[in-house]
Order: sequence, then C-alpha cells, then structure tokens
Amino acid sequence: MTRQMTGAKMVVQALKDQGVDTIFGYPGGAVLPIYDEVFLQNDIRHVLVRHEQAAIHAAEAYARSTGKVGVALVTSGPGATNAVTGLTDALLDSIPIVVFSGQVPTFMIGSDAFQEADTVGITRPCTKHNWLVKETDKLSGTIHEAFHVATTGRPGPVLIDVPKDVQFATGKYTDKLKNKSHYNPPVKGDIASITELVEAMEQAERPVFYTGGGVINSGTAASQLLRELVDATGIPITSTLMGLGAYPATGENWLGMLGMHGLYEANMAMHDCDLMINIGARFDDRITGVIEKFSPNSTKAHIDIDPSSINKVIPVDIPIVGDVGHVLEDLLKVWKSRGRKVNKDGLARWKGQIADWKAVNCLAFEQTGKVIKPQYALERLEALTKDMDRYVTTEVGQHQMWAAQFLKFNEPNRWMTSGGLGTMGYGFPASIGAQLAHPDALVINVAGEASWLMNMQEMGTAMQYRLPVKQFILNNERLGMVRQWQELLHGERYSSSWSESLPDFVKLAEAFGAKGIQCSDPDTLDDAILEMIHHDGPVLFDCLVEKHENCYPMIPSGKAHNEMLMGDDSTEGAIDASGSVLV
Repeated sequence: MTRQMTGAKMVVQALKDQGVDTIFGYPGGAVLPIYDEVFLQNDIRHVLVRHEQAAIHAAEAYARSTGKVGVALVTSGPGATNAVTGLTDALLDSIPIVVFSGQVPTFMIGSDAFQEADTVGITRPCTKHNWLVKETDKLSGTIHEAFHVATTGRPGPVLIDVPKDVQFATGKYTDKLKNKSHYNPPVKGDIASITELVEAMEQAERPVFYTGGGVINSGTAASQLLRELVDATGIPITSTLMGLGAYPATGENWLGMLGMHGLYEANMAMHDCDLMINIGARFDDRITGVIEKFSPNSTKAHIDIDPSSINKVIPVDIPIVGDVGHVLEDLLKVWKSRGRKVNKDGLARWKGQIADWKAVNCLAFEQTGKVIKPQYALERLEALTKDMDRYVTTEVGQHQMWAAQFLKFNEPNRWMTSGGLGTMGYGFPASIGAQLAHPDALVINVAGEASWLMNMQEMGTAMQYRLPVKQFILNNERLGMVRQWQELLHGERYSSSWSESLPDFVKLAEAFGAKGIQCSDPDTLDDAILEMIHHDGPVLFDCLVEKHENCYPMIPSGKAHNEMLMGDDSTEGAIDASGSVLV
C-alpha cells in the first residue's frame, strides 16, 4: 500500500528504514521542516554540533568505528559549504556517509536567494555522488539509493540537496525493499588472476603484504581472512596509516606502518621485496614517494574494489578487481587447494634480513631531563591504556605520526585519523562521533595544540551530551610538522609556524565546565594520564612537550624507501640497507 507523507517526514522515515540511530547536524531555515520531524520522534538521536564541519567529521568517525553509515544534516548556503572539508575528507579516505543539505525552494533556485548556493555543483568533486531532489515523489527513493551508493563498491560520501518546498509538500513514500539500484559493481575477483597471484606467492623469496583501509572497509570478516592468510603463509605484512588494526600490531609477522614516517623495517622490506601484494590500498604518495624508485625490483599485485585505482599510480603485474573480503576468501581457498606452499628457504632468509632491520630500532629515543618528549608521552599513554576498550582519533601533524608509530592496534575500527586530506580539526569531532557510537569505551583524541584549536568549539558538544572524551594535546607551541619541514628543507626559516598567543588550556576547559589537566614533568606524567582516564567527563589534557622534536624516520622528498632520515643526533642523515649513513 502506498504511503503518503511530507518530504520532511520521508527523510526521517527513510533514515529509520535504513537503521540509522544517530545523526549529527546544525539547524537552519532551509531544514526546519526536517528538524520539526526529528523533534516529533524518539527513534533517531540528533546530536547538535557547534559547526557543520564537525558534524561531518563526527559522522565519519561514527561510520569508521561501527561499520555503519554516518549521517549528517546541514542547512543551505554556508551550512552546506561548511560541510565541504568533511565531504572531501571522507571521499579521500573512503568513508560511507550520507549528508542532507537544505536548499531554497525550487522556484527560487538560481535567483541568488538568501542562503542559496549551488550545493550540488560545489560538492560534485568531493562526493561519490550527489542529488538535487526537486520532486517529493522521488525523495524517498533517492535516499535509499544514496545509502546503497555510499556503501557499495568503494565506500564514500554522498549528498542529497532537498529544497524547502519539497520538504513541505506531500508525496508517495517508496519502501526501501522496493527500491532497486542499477549500481552493482562486481565483488568477486577473477579466479585466473587470483591463481596467478598464488603461484607468485609460492615462488617468491622476499614477499610482503601491503595493506590499506580497504581491508577495514570490507568488514571484520576481511580482517579475519587477512590474519588467517598472513599467519598461514608467514609472509610479512605492513600497512598504510588508514589500515592500522586490520592485522594485529602484536602479530608475529607485523612490520609496522610504512611510508614517509613509517618504520625502517617496513620501508626497507617494501624497497627490497620481490613480490609486493597490495590489498585495499591506493598507492598514496605518502607511501610511494618517488614513483620510479618505489619497490623497484618486485612483481606487483593489486587487489582493489575500485577499478580506477588499478594502474592509476603504480603499474602492476597482477591486477585483481574485487571486494577484499571476497578476494581473500578465494585466495585462501586456491592457496590451500594447491598444497599451502611457500618458498620456505627464501622466506627464512627474508625474515632473517627483516630481523636485522628491526634491530636498528628506528623509534628509539632518550627521555632525559625534565622536559617531556612527545614519544615518551605516547609510549606512556599506550602502556596505561593498551588493555582497555580503547578508540583513538587524531588531529593532523607530528602527533598523528607519533601516535601511529607508538600506539598499537590489534583490532580494526579502533583507529580514526584523517589520511588522504590531512584535515586539521578532524580529531576532536571524530572523538565525539566515536564516543557516541561506543558510550562505555575509552575514547582518546591525540592532538596538537594548533590542530585542536581548529574545532575547539566542540567542547560545548562534549559537555552538552556528557561525553567523556579525552583530548590528549601534545603542546609544543608550534605547527610541528610545518616547523620540521622548514628546519630540514627551508634553511630553518620558520615562517608563521608558531602562534604567539595560545590559551591556557586548563582554564579553557574549565570555562566550558570540563576538567583541565596540565603536565610538564615526566615524573608525574603517569599519574596525570591516569587522572585523565578515570575522570568521568570530558578532559582537556595539556601535555607540554619538547618544542623542537622532529618525527623520524622520515623519507625526504625525492628519496627512495631505503634513504630514510633516522634522526640520530650524532649522525643525522639517510641510512641505507647496510645501516650506513648516507651523506
């Protein structure tokens, strides 16, 4: 039986039918009919953020930490344009979110009406797909299609622009089950190509798995299949920033993160391997560095749901288009059916070489004196929280890389960071989204003071909803990564890389009604972290750290993976495969 309802009611009903329980948003004139319907029901919780960018980041983390779709609701004009950064962030990191934006009435579109913007035009490059719905009868079907598009194939953000008169008008509601989509990308990989990869795995002497966020996006089953494959074959595994947790950091075959600030052993393995198997990563430039020097002597395989990612950056020898979970399932079946073979002698020598690289201890640092090293702060945070039900978000900069290096993730969906876009201001609202999704968990946002200030207004959101999010700020009073690049690459000309006016973060927390903690002494750091953890409300932790510490290892621009800056004060420079410093 056909149901008649207003467009505004359709939005809420479609969200219910899609299983949505939380939306993040900020009201305005062009979405008031929808907000009225939100008010009239109790099944969906609306979270009032303080800025539309924060709504998108919170929805991203909600999606990333649950495997569900994140949903945000913003008004027309500036409400929609404020969402652009979050949409682009979600697009580059393949996060499934659905964003609703209000629009002026259809008869006013193009008249430069109050708070009018060409939202569809503006967001076309930063969404997987978007729609301007001009007929109420088409609204519910469009919403169901939007959820399908956001989650099918390579996940990503979608946007639905809804004019105000469409929200007021009455139309026919299309049930979710009756809405059939023509968008159905294949999920099964070509079995001949999978067999070819298995043959390469059987013969390789120096193989390595290179995994990315696509493993996590494919679901927990994909992560389990990956673990089974790695543990059964004994092949070493590394990961991008976005893929951390798909394979446990405590696993026997784990190499750590690779890339610009990746671990020495991971980067060396990538450079010297003879078979590189990319699973759900997109060959981002932070990973590859100079393309012609990337993994120069390897046979390259690439498993990805997105056919446009294959051969886009790095030419590969064995392309496999398909969902990671399905491909790994078939890969395991073929490998087992052929006798579970690997090159045992070659693999033993390879692991011996990797052990030598690990012995370099590329993350070594010395905590001396009364100034806290940022590495030490994160080492202690890891030690004191590793056994807890913990979710970690980050801002962007040095602290983000140190967090990736020093915090260990043994499960997927526990690590949320802005990878592709590198969005300062991501971490705080992301921690809010993760905490709402997991109310009983410990949620920590590892931040830099400059990045945290980008969305500091969300302290109001945390307090309003009594969210015990912990903001762990490594305060070096600098734009740390910018300053590091200026030191190493721009003749120590520190142009605008520090702020001459920072707030008292303890007083700032107290002004919002939250708890503020400051620590500058390594001897009292543990007690301060424990105080933060056990406080039952939001905490702003101001950890004063060494101002000019650099984040190493680091692959400089124009260098290969085996030419890393290691940061030894006495021999600072690049280091090659033999452990010798390159001048």
